[in-house]
Amino acid sequence: MQTFDLIVIGSGPAGQRAAIQGAKLGKRVALVERREVVGGACINTGTIPSKSMREAVMHLSGYQYQSIYGMNYRVKENITIADLSFRVQQVIKTEIDVTMAQLSRNGIETMTGAASFIDPHHIRIENSRGQSDYEAANVLIATGTRPAESPLVPLNNRTIISSDQIFSLTAIPKTLIVVGGGVIGVEYASMFSALGVRVIIIEKQTRLLGFADSEMIEALCYHLRDNRVTLRLNEEVESVEETADGTVVANLKSKKRVSGDALLYAVGRQGNIDDLNLSAAGLEADNRGRIVVDNEYRTAQQHIFAAGDVIGFPSLASVSMEQGRIAAAQAFGSVIQSDPANYPYGIYTIPEISFVGKTEEQLTDEDVPYEVGVAFYREIARGQIRGDTTGRLKIIFHRETREILGVHIIGEGASEILHIGQAVLILKGTVDYFVNTVFNYPTLAECYKAAAFNGLNKLSRFN
Repeated sequence: MQTFDLIVIGSGPAGQRAAIQGAKLGKRVALVERREVVGGACINTGTIPSKSMREAVMHLSGYQYQSIYGMNYRVKENITIADLSFRVQQVIKTEIDVTMAQLSRNGIETMTGAASFIDPHHIRIENSRGQSDYEAANVLIATGTRPAESPLVPLNNRTIISSDQIFSLTAIPKTLIVVGGGVIGVEYASMFSALGVRVIIIEKQTRLLGFADSEMIEALCYHLRDNRVTLRLNEEVESVEETADGTVVANLKSKKRVSGDALLYAVGRQGNIDDLNLSAAGLEADNRGRIVVDNEYRTAQQHIFAAGDVIGFPSLASVSMEQGRIAAAQAFGSVIQSDPANYPYGIYTIPEISFVGKTEEQLTDEDVPYEVGVAFYREIARGQIRGDTTGRLKIIFHRETREILGVHIIGEGASEILHIGQAVLILKGTVDYFVNTVFNYPTLAECYKAAAFNGLNKLSRFN
């Protein structure tokens, strides 16, 4: 029986980084993936496909330049699912190749098959060639998640689909119902609306994306409605049916009926733990398949770790990478400094949203004296050049110390330029940094300087 210092189950972002971190520490590491290709949901069905599709939508629809060339501007007329898939498949193939090369040059043994626990220190891997047993001093569970299913929504992989089945659509629908106003649902809703699809979002909460700053979400909702998206908030689906003519109908608990050509069910995710035989390892998961861990990502068994989407919120690829890296380091007594409170968030809607630090709502609840500075893309030369006049950047800073407390951005490039604010926030810089720093012209980064002046002007009224 082969013995490893670390066996990682799952090759998504958390699994990749954990395996590489273990190898960098000179340990013998094996990575187990049940698919024939590495990358997990991130590369194959989730983050990479959806973001690649977003880029294809933005380009082919001409969305970004319609404010300059007119609402009828298109790079391609009659965009098809095949047009979107072409771009996506190219990116997926490249990402898989890059990941395989990284694993190979770090000396990580990659195995294909379904892994399950025999006991806390032994793993069985089953595939088409049979089964093999392995011993592990440490184990990391990074199996990720899959779209949750509901008996109320009969998926048919054709007109009633989950987010993993987007490219199963035979054509771009004229009307799309999106059930679920979380990150995945809103991202796809905004993409299809940019293609001219009439989208109806059904969400049981009273607002979309409750963890984000309300001003940014209000701005997003304005743009969605401006793009003819209908928001059915505080509504729940009671049943979904397909009529004889192929129309999909969602029956709501409020007795409303919503019809469309297709329906995307995007309510939550379910942990991929069904085949792990967790009980044999003395572990258990909750009803959503999430595994409980401590702040070192250890489970109830001190040598078994879990990281990534399978442990729950925030379920971001960037955070999963860091969780996997930290977990592997902890397994071998290596301490890594990280700051979970200041991890950035990127939501790839159209327009995209990105933020780091506290929201105004959080600071108000904590009775923190703060001030806000805002800059609008339309007032920045680069915003006009790019044709994005809808974006804005908000800096939140302490009224007395002037320390940066949060940065929130909506608009194209938000997830890129956020890192400037993130660095200043983590280094405990003040709003004066932005005033005294020269930014390239013309760039969207100038928004930081404009927002800083705006915030400090408000403070000056009290002096």
